[in-house]
Amino acid sequence: MSAILRQGELRDPALQDLSITVTEVRISADLRDASVFVMPLGGVNAAGALAGLERCAGFLKGRLARDVPLRFAPRLVFTLDPSFDQAARIDRLLALPEVQRDLRSRDRARDSCSNVD
Repeated sequence: MSAILRQGELRDPALQDLSITVTEVRISADLRDASVFVMPLGGVNAAGALAGLERCAGFLKGRLARDVPLRFAPRLVFTLDPSFDQAARIDRLLALPEVQRDLRSRDRARDSCSNVD
């Protein structure tokens, strides 16, 4: 899917000059459905990019059918990858003063234990 998107054949205005990262593809057990987790570079216009990909799903399914030897091409369902938001949330939590205090305390305790002979 990444290679197909990288070729730049999509004519949807929402996808023009937009770099989209495919982070994961989950295929159902019967190979009929594929959930494609995506995120535009920098998260820019994520909702518009998702809408553009949904409009191009038929074309992308056809390209996938030519490139991947399956009996049936799976139906493509595009979803924004939540891991980027989760990573940003963790970064915000780690930057909290009380968390920084606890991390420094842990580091001091670990250093004092390693200096004991």
